[in-house]
Amino acid sequence: MLLQLNDIHVSYGSIEALRGIHLSVEEREIVALLGANGAGKTTALMTISGVLKPLSGTVIFQDRPIQGLTSSEIVKMGVSQTPEGRGILARMTVKDNLEMGAFVRRNKAQAREDLGWVYSIFPILQERQAQKGGTLSGGEQQMLAIGRSLMSRPDLLLLDEPSLGLGPLVVRKIFQVFRGINRRGTSILLVEQNARMALSVARRGYVLEEGKVALEGLATDLLREEKVRQAYLG
Repeated sequence: MLLQLNDIHVSYGSIEALRGIHLSVEEREIVALLGANGAGKTTALMTISGVLKPLSGTVIFQDRPIQGLTSSEIVKMGVSQTPEGRGILARMTVKDNLEMGAFVRRNKAQAREDLGWVYSIFPILQERQAQKGGTLSGGEQQMLAIGRSLMSRPDLLLLDEPSLGLGPLVVRKIFQVFRGINRRGTSILLVEQNARMALSVARRGYVLEEGKVALEGLATDLLREEKVRQAYLG
């Protein structure tokens, strides 16, 4: 197992955002994490990446507890997050943004090779490499944010609402890229408002409600689950 969350509790002051969740991601797997706003999805990702510290429970990555490590230490271990809102550096060029994603890499030749790979999956970024990040369209900025995350060559990629605010054509393109990233060997934990699209690329999924796992199973089964259909699929 690549990642395991065991009985994780996380609070913001007096508000308990995660209430004993269990979650796992296997090697070379895409897992969807669904739920309404405030269900705890982003909190789960931020706990995995070390931004938040759980009150109790364990986060196990590659058989090692990581809940006490810093975010930079977790990135070095092979976990990278693309945050909701993209978080790109607007005044830096596209290329500089991407190279910032490789700050933990010691093998610079390998990092240059990965830059070429990112350009191959997002050709528009190569065309725009000298432009400031803030001048890109929303879809291009999302590609840049994902590309920056890939530059650390993660074993696990955490994606937080990658389709938010994007048109259908851009969304389809980005989700096709997710399949390619996964085929290259990277596991993905995907928080996504577009439940149908998320479950179409995922092998398994979890549904969070008020900080707890309400449903879990194979993506194909969740697509047929009446509760999921009514709440998330329309």
